[in-house]
Amino acid sequence: MLVLPAELTHAQAAPCLNMLLKAARAEPGDSVLVDATALTRFDSSALAVLLECRRECLLDGKKSFAVRGLTPRLRELAGLYGISDLLPDRS
Repeated sequence: MLVLPAELTHAQAAPCLNMLLKAARAEPGDSVLVDATALTRFDSSALAVLLECRRECLLDGKKSFAVRGLTPRLRELAGLYGISDLLPDRS
């Protein structure tokens, strides 16, 4: 399981994405689950990181990508951007 940090804003986006992609490629199996329960401070960059991670995982042959523990505020933001379906919740 991949884990998001407590803070994910524009300043942390690139290093966080690199860390997630490295961890995702090391994940056995064909599914990736990201734990977002620690995430408390974020901006829309968090969604960009999750979407890019999802895209790369699918390109690498993973069959599914899901997130658990998205805060209601981030879930609402994903809804406003119309991308909720791309980040299924596996709470």
